[in-house]
Amino acid sequence: MNWDFCVPDSPIPLLWAVLIPLPRRGVRRTGWSVGVVKTQPMEILTTINGIAIKRNFVEHLPYNPKLKILAKEKRKAGILSEVLFWKQVRAKEFYKIDFDRQRIIGNYIVDFYVKALGLVVEIDGISHENKVEYDAARQVFLESWGLKVFRATDGEVKADIVSVMERLENFIITAYGINHHA
Repeated sequence: MNWDFCVPDSPIPLLWAVLIPLPRRGVRRTGWSVGVVKTQPMEILTTINGIAIKRNFVEHLPYNPKLKILAKEKRKAGILSEVLFWKQVRAKEFYKIDFDRQRIIGNYIVDFYVKALGLVVEIDGISHENKVEYDAARQVFLESWGLKVFRATDGEVKADIVSVMERLENFIITAYGINHHA
């Protein structure tokens, strides 16, 4: 393969044509589309425990505007475990990482989303015990867009938020750490 067209240290981002899976309703993907990925020099978002964390911004996520009112209502609902988690991460208090609450991605509303990492954080309450298939389909959908999903239970957050935050640190280091070997 000829790589002569790659210009190292160029100020102009390179564009690459790639095949992107087209998620359809549910979890089945029935088609492919040609998309463009803009490559840029690796950008460091933050460091956690001395390990540099690379930015992993996922562009052009699907958005269902019909869920906007529901997402706003969920933010106001004040579910205790989500409020406890939010207090740990709001205003970039967790390693200067910006978290969004109740973010719409496709036909789903995720509990928390880190745009700079392409990271979804889900706090699974008791209602999730009866939604195993739904949660699995949702996770497949999110991962098909290149997102990573971190999960904690409602009980874990309420009982030991410190351990949940340590697990999140380790998850981020493993998924996005530079020169980190899990």
